[in-house]
Formats: sequence, C-alpha cells, structure tokens
Amino acid sequence: MAVQSTLRDPQHPLRLLVSQLLRRYRRRWKSTSQAVRLAATVALTLSIISSAYGIKGWVKRRSEDKAQGRRLLRRNSGLRGKDGSRTIFVPYRNSTAKVVIYPTKPTSFDAHRRLFLNPPRAARLAEGQPASQVPPPNTKPGLNIAFLHQFLSLLSIMIPHWNSKESGLLLSQGVFLLLRTYLSLVVTRLDGEIVRDLVAGNGRGFLWGITKWCGIGGFASYTNAAIKFLQSKVSIAFRTRLTRYIHDLYLHDNLNYYKILNLDGGIGQGIDQFICNDLTLFTTSAASLYSSIGKPLVDLCVFNYQLFRSLGPLALTGLLANYIVTATALRRLSPPFGKLKAVEGRREGDFRALHARLIANAEEVAFYGGANIEKGFLDAGFRDLTSWMEGIYRLKIRYNMLEDFVLKYSWSAFGYLITSLPVFLPDWSGLVSKPEPALPSDPLRVEPPSNPQHTRMQSFITNKRLMLSLADAGGRM
Repeated sequence: MAVQSTLRDPQHPLRLLVSQLLRRYRRRWKSTSQAVRLAATVALTLSIISSAYGIKGWVKRRSEDKAQGRRLLRRNSGLRGKDGSRTIFVPYRNSTAKVVIYPTKPTSFDAHRRLFLNPPRAARLAEGQPASQVPPPNTKPGLNIAFLHQFLSLLSIMIPHWNSKESGLLLSQGVFLLLRTYLSLVVTRLDGEIVRDLVAGNGRGFLWGITKWCGIGGFASYTNAAIKFLQSKVSIAFRTRLTRYIHDLYLHDNLNYYKILNLDGGIGQGIDQFICNDLTLFTTSAASLYSSIGKPLVDLCVFNYQLFRSLGPLALTGLLANYIVTATALRRLSPPFGKLKAVEGRREGDFRALHARLIANAEEVAFYGGANIEKGFLDAGFRDLTSWMEGIYRLKIRYNMLEDFVLKYSWSAFGYLITSLPVFLPDWSGLVSKPEPALPSDPLRVEPPSNPQHTRMQSFITNKRLMLSLADAGGRM
C-alpha cells in the first residue's frame, strides 16, 4: 500500500496568520462564561453606537464650519472669541481652512521685558547701562554670552511650549537629520565596496553595488528634500510667531506705534525695515542654525568614531588637533561679518526710508520742484549702500580663499597622511590586523578572492569619503 503523502497545498502566509488568529479567538470565546460574553457584546455595541454618534457630530460641525467659513470669507471678516482670540477662514484648495489667532497675554510681555531689559549679570549686558541701551553700543557682535542670552530670549517667543507646532517640526527635522547621517555612512561603505569590486574585476558584485547605490540615492534624495522642506516650514513658523508678537506689541493700546515713530529717536523711520526685512532674515538664519550646527556636530562624533575604529587612536588624536588649530586660525582671521551685515541692514533701511519719504511728500516735492534734490538724496544713499556692499564682498573673497584652501585642500592633504598610517606605519596606527569571520554566502553577490591590495583600496576609499564628510561638516560649522 502506498504511503499517503504528507505534503499540503501551499497557502498564503497572510491567510495562515488570519486563520490562526480566528482559531485562537474561537477557543477563548468558548472558554468564557455566558455573563462575560453578554458584557462584551453590550460594550462592543455601546462603543459602536458612541463612535457613530461622535463621527456624526464631527461631520455636522465640520459642515457648519465650512458653511460659516464660506460666508465669512465673502464678507472678509472673522469671529472674536471671549478670550480675545480671533478666528478667520482662509481659502485652502477647493474649500476653506480655519485659523485661530490667540493674542499675546500682558503677563507674557512683562516676563519678556524682564528678559531683555534686565538680563542677568552673567550676560554682562546691564552693568552700568540704562535700560534703553541694553545691549550697550560697544558690545562686539559674535558668539558670546550676550548673544546666547538674546537668542534664547527670542527662542522662548518662537517656541512657547514643548507641545507646540514648532517643537513638532524641529523633532521631525531632527529625525531626518539623523537619518541622513546614517545614509552618509551607508554610502561611504558602499563606495568602498564598489571600488573594490571594480579593481578586482568582480562584475556581478560591481553591478549589484551600482543597483544598491541607485536605490539608496533615491531614498537619500527624498531625505534631503524633506530636510529643506521642514527647514522652510520652521522658518515660516518662527516668522509667524514673531510677527504676531510684534504686531500685538506694536499696535497696543499704549500707542506704541506712535511713540516709536515720534518719541523714540533710537529707531526713527526704520521700523518697517526691522519688521518686514530684518525679521525675515533672522527667522531664516535661526531655522538654518538647527541643521547647520546640530547635523555637523553629530557628523563629527559619528565619523570620528568610525575613523577611530578604522585608523586607530593616533589618527583620532591628529584629527582633533587639526580641528582645534583650524578653528582657532579661522576665528582669528575671520572679519567681523556680523557687524558688517548689521551696518548693511541699517543702510538698506535708510535707502528704503528715502523712498518712503518721497512717496509720503510727493505732492510737496512736485509743487516746489524738488525732484532734482530728492534724486540727489536717493543717488547718494544708493551709492553709500553699494560701496559698503562692495567692501563686504572684497573681504569675503579673501576669507573664502583662505577658508576653501584650509578646509578643502589642507584637510584633504592631512587626510591622505592619516589614511596612510595603516599602510606605511601599521605599528603606529594602534591597530592589530584580525581575520574577519566568514559570512554566509549571498546568492546575489559573488565575493572576490582575498587580496590585501583590494581590501586596502576599499579601506582607503571609505576613509577618504569619511574625511570629505568631516571637511564638509567642519565647513558648515
């Protein structure tokens, strides 16, 4: 008698999983008592009814908001809440979007006034200076305690609490920045493998490496685009917070807009320049500061650790010494770009104020025939602005030449010296060659025969890519 076959028809794994879960549920259902079944049925029924009722109420409120939004949008008006908030409806795609604007509380103004006008003594801003001159005019712009205090004070306005929209955007951007660092490591190792297979003549491994390179490149392109998009969103969110805060403070019941223009000689006619142009530049720089410092700092730590594992402690010591010497030299030789840009912004405001004055007094200028005089003022203001900008560009040329030579060519030469340690001075590198454990064979890859030259080429390309990434991170910082 023939033995019956024990082979079964192949089934889909998802179908097997669902059937196994159903069998387990039936066994548990049969093992429970009748009272428990009745209570579970009642609870499930009540949850379905309450969910349906909640969804119905949400849909009804949503339709009412849309109808109210279309009605208020035609009237170009909004709603005023009891807490002083204002609800407006703006066009969004084929419908309307609801935006709630909350006013700044007077207690917030008082708290922030103490931050700016009465800073701690550690900031060295209020020592012997009146409140109207904080920070004092002789404070040198730069990365110091005064700058950190002012920036953190503004940051408390731009990010009011940890569960705000800005915090979520920064957290999302941080995740993508860490992901880009990981992808940089993967690309660095893959580059070394591709060059090794190319030198060894391993065609199948080379083609498989190119395929992986293209796949990782698509994911890395998406990551870079997401980082830029989130940075733009953070900049807009910061600008929205500061603009609403400034509007609440500027258009206050105390007539601050009148006092600034007519009673305060420190600001004069440049208030529109500060609110419209300088605020935009500040929020853009503040949004880019997160990715320009946080990401390079993570890159420095991760890539230094990889180079320490690959080249040894002597190479890491040389890299750290190179960082310190380079940073000190560039900081001492760097022109005061912060102060120069501040003067440029002030001259931009003066030139814009000349045009605003001409527009405001156009009738008097035309009546008295003062067009030539006003033209002379405008030409002189524009000439001062362009001459100052040309001076800044001349300074930037010299500094960019020095920075490019130091960060690209001198760092590359130093990187070649560091990567040559395991080749020419293996005892100095501090590494002991260990045989790599045998890995299981990959059906999609054919490993080349063991060759020290090919392995040395792979290590050199990988370390070189790490060096270039470190140079890029140092340049951004």
